[in-house]
Amino acid sequence: MSADAGARATPGNFELREEFGNAEANMRFLAEVRAIAPGVRLLEIGSGRGALLHYLIERGMAAQGVEVSADQITESRRRFGALPLHKVAGAALPFPEASFDIVLSFDVFEHIADTDAHLAEVRRVLAPGGRYLLQTPNKWTNTVFETIRWKSLTSWRADHCALHTYGQLQRRLAQHGFAARFYDIPVVTEFFLRKLKHYLGPPGPWLARLVNPDKLPLRLRTNFYVEATRK
Repeated sequence: MSADAGARATPGNFELREEFGNAEANMRFLAEVRAIAPGVRLLEIGSGRGALLHYLIERGMAAQGVEVSADQITESRRRFGALPLHKVAGAALPFPEASFDIVLSFDVFEHIADTDAHLAEVRRVLAPGGRYLLQTPNKWTNTVFETIRWKSLTSWRADHCALHTYGQLQRRLAQHGFAARFYDIPVVTEFFLRKLKHYLGPPGPWLARLVNPDKLPLRLRTNFYVEATRK
């Protein structure tokens, strides 16, 4: 459950699973929303092997993480030492109310079966005016991609169990007391093109260049980057 969560179930033996997520685009988003600053209290949901959490702490942030996989936590400590990374199971977060200025998740929201419970917990641990920064795939585009990738209409649905359209995500956030702003973050990077080539063959990158998803309206983008501010 993270930007570098290589242990997430994926078909095939894709070498880029070691950093399963578009780190370049994710970091561009963090810069755009000015999230990285010394002393900011931040919680990363789905820290995986700890790369982003370590990066944030090195920059003076009061950052902590949560992760569902004990193996990922063990690996994070092998790589980076005793990170403040907590094992969780389910939606509950082991922190008092208003503990954080920012909650962050990349490639996590779509894997959470009970997104209502998740958003209630995120709101609880955020200070008033705090921000939930998330990146998650667009239901419209990801349904097509995952069906091709898994070569099945159903096999991927348990993993990507909470895909949302633009409107669905906006309404879901509003129901939980968040004001959502969607950001224009380009995702067509070398990682993105290599991923398409691996799963779709040579036509994948060609299609991405022919119909560049970064040029589409925000509602049709392959990935949503959202700043959700607690009202």
